Parts: sequence; structure tokens; C-alpha cells
Amino acid sequence: MSRTQTWEVHALKYAHLPRLLREVSIFADAHDGTLAPMDYFVWVAIPLGEDGERMIGGKPVVIDTGFSAENGAKRGRKMLASPDKTLAQVGVDAAAVEDVVITHLHYDHVGNWHLFPRARFHLQEREMQFVTGRHMRHGAFRMAYEIEEVVAMVRQNFAGRLVFHDGDQEIAPGLSVHLIGGHTMGIQCVRVQTRNGPLVLASDTSHYYWGIEKRELFHIVFNVSDMLNGYDKLLQLAGGELAMVVPGHDADVLKRYPVSAAGMDGVGVRLD
Repeated sequence: MSRTQTWEVHALKYAHLPRLLREVSIFADAHDGTLAPMDYFVWVAIPLGEDGERMIGGKPVVIDTGFSAENGAKRGRKMLASPDKTLAQVGVDAAAVEDVVITHLHYDHVGNWHLFPRARFHLQEREMQFVTGRHMRHGAFRMAYEIEEVVAMVRQNFAGRLVFHDGDQEIAPGLSVHLIGGHTMGIQCVRVQTRNGPLVLASDTSHYYWGIEKRELFHIVFNVSDMLNGYDKLLQLAGGELAMVVPGHDADVLKRYPVSAAGMDGVGVRLD
């Protein structure tokens, strides 16, 4: 029987916002007077050999590329460290990465794409349809996108560097993408097989733990039904283990997992 490919997985914080400028849950009580802080992450999965150590010649897969310093500043968010620098701290050279999953095309998930000159970008076809179609005439939908980054992805498609997915698909042994929807039309999550079982990188299909735990809604939502049903799918993909679902922006992620490496306290944690 062949061994199931397992992966080492890290969440790497590149920016932080002490509190949002508005309530982030649709059901929040405005009288509470509390606004959630928001951490910004990129994630990386590194293949492991049969001995549980990093596979010699193994190719890491990066999940999302963060926001650019310029667009962050424009939106009042300060980058703490360029994502390629945090990746380097766990031994991953952004310039050599061949596969990058873009969970969706919001500004804080596709900026810095240019730091990955050798990469193919994995995207749900439905997300490209969303950002180049009629829905973008509405400010509520386009507010979290940057037009130049959308255009850049269209250019990368013409250059043959986009890999489109229509639903759920394995992109490497033990690593797959899954269409969720809800937050945007084409947002996807990533399921990674680890030594502890399947780990689901929810990205913004559940911004915070309270999303999947309490079935609450983040305030930027394209389809309410897809967002709510998406929580069930996340849990199913994680084998029913809530602890194996990692939200996209919750500062508690850095409290629930061990530090990735020396000097990365408060910046990087190992999720597997």
C-alpha cells in the first residue's frame, strides 16, 4: 500500500490591524462597543518524506500572496514584513515556488503575486467570472478588489500562468482546492493532508473562528446561503474535526499553534 503524501503547513503573519473600522459580523450588536482585530496571513505547505522530514527536492505550495505595501497603505493597513521575507524564515524561496493557490482575488490575497515569477496561479474559474463580469458594477462587491491586480491576473491568464479549477480538485498528492463561495462567488479553501489528518485552510470562507463555530456571517458576503453551507463543507473536509479548520484572519491562530521557528514568535506558527 502506497503512503499517503503528508505536508508541513505554516501560517505566516505579514500584517495586523488592531481593530476594523466597522463591525465584521452581520449579527453584531452595535452596542457591544467591540471591534475585532484582524491578522493577515499567507500560508505554505511543504511536502514531507516517509521519515517525516522535508522531502528532498519537494516543491512547496504557497496559499495566497497577501496585500502589497502600496495598497495596504492606501487602505490604512501597514505591512509588517513582505510575505517573501516571512516565507524565507521557514526556508521557502518565493522566487522558486512553482504553485500558488489564490483563494480569491481580494486585494489582501493576491497582492505581491509578482514575487513569484515561476509560479502557476490556481484560481476558481468562477472567481475570474465574478471579477470581470456584471457584479463589479456594484461598489459593495468591488470594494475589496484592486482593479490593477484583477487586470494583472487577466494578463497572467494570457501568459499561460493561470490554472483554472471548476469545483474541487487535487493539485498535488494530498493537497486539494475546494470551491466554497459565499464571501465571493468563487472563493476556495485548501485541504492539506498532514501527520494529524486533513487540515483545512479556510482563508476567508471563515474569517474568524466565530464564523464556523457560531455560524455567523462576515459583513462582506456575496451569497449568504453559500457562506453558511460552506461552514458545513469546511467541517466535512476536516473529517469533522473543528480544530483542523484554520480561519483566514483570526489573531487566535497565533495562540493555538506552536511557533514555526526561532525568532518567529507572533509571526509564524506550524499548523500540522
